[in-house]
Amino acid sequence: MAAFEKNKGLIEESDNARHTYMPNGHTPAEGEIFKNPDLARTYAMLAKDGRDAYYKGAIAHTIDAYFKRIGGDLRYEDFASHHGEWVDPLSVNYRGYDVYELPPNGQGAAVLEMLQILKAYDLKKMGAGSADTLTALIESKRLAYEDLARWYADPAFVHVPMKGLLSDAYADERRKLIDPTKVNPNIGPGEPKLHDGDTIYLTAADKDGMMVSLIQSNYRGMGSGLVADGLGFMFQDRGELYSLEDGAANVYAPGKRPFQTIIPAFIMKDGQPFMSFGLMGGDMQPQGHVQIITNMIDFGMNVQEAGDAARWRHFGNAEPTGEASQGIGTVEMESGFDPAVKAELAKRGYKVAPGTGGFGGYQAIMRGDNGVYWGASEMRKDGEVIGY
Repeated sequence: MAAFEKNKGLIEESDNARHTYMPNGHTPAEGEIFKNPDLARTYAMLAKDGRDAYYKGAIAHTIDAYFKRIGGDLRYEDFASHHGEWVDPLSVNYRGYDVYELPPNGQGAAVLEMLQILKAYDLKKMGAGSADTLTALIESKRLAYEDLARWYADPAFVHVPMKGLLSDAYADERRKLIDPTKVNPNIGPGEPKLHDGDTIYLTAADKDGMMVSLIQSNYRGMGSGLVADGLGFMFQDRGELYSLEDGAANVYAPGKRPFQTIIPAFIMKDGQPFMSFGLMGGDMQPQGHVQIITNMIDFGMNVQEAGDAARWRHFGNAEPTGEASQGIGTVEMESGFDPAVKAELAKRGYKVAPGTGGFGGYQAIMRGDNGVYWGASEMRKDGEVIGY
């Protein structure tokens, strides 16, 4: 709660958050039993009356009254008029594996664009963790993220040229901007031409082969700090991910969904489920997905080794929220990389920095040819694999 106290001038009220998350006057300590009876009652209402309890029933009315009381803007009509959507995932084939990600307003397609660019490189021959492999990976990330900043937004409001962005022809054009011997300082978004775009990750699989890939996040700082009376949960603050630049694809508009970072992933092989996985961590997610995929498909790692291998994270691309590109940016690298490789990347023009810990959180379930499941969990943060 210290972070919320520091920014209390921006938060309309925090008594409810203290009541919910500091029931004994302090945040729960390790080993202390924490109870949230308000959330239990909310779950009971959902179990009894389904989605309508939240969007049209008692929960929505409670939220409406709460925001009226504190001077907020959400109203009952905003919830009652909301509808969920079933969307078709986007997919590309990477070396015989069909990789699936959710479409915009999320960032999952950046994974697919990176894979399209990388298909032309023999990463296996180049070697895991080599300077040549890392150059290809980092440059493909920089290219895809410039497109992300330019094009990704709610497709109900803007045309996202995803067919063009994921086409082989566009990947060929973008790949021409990669020099395998040095960093390209002049990367920007492309122009695809069309002739006809605090997180938890959970994956589960059952005896019948059903696999689920799920991710959820309240966004920065655990969320908004606002907890409606007696409901036991905090509201998210993902509206922070709008752009306020006129003309931007992701510019704020009523009824429009902001750019979204959370991306559950799935891979199929020969028409059969292969792996359900995710890697949490803001803009680390697409570049982390690609590292997991290449570790397994190109370098032959198993599902746990792919997550344990050293990771890199690039910062400095333009952002869908309006921030300008920082040019070459910075590549943070974990200590598991060969120092000679880091030195070679610096020689090629990259700004290499030690890792600050923000390399994401990975979880996965892989289904073997005989139907046996293999689970993997992150060693860098809390995570667990359970069989039943």
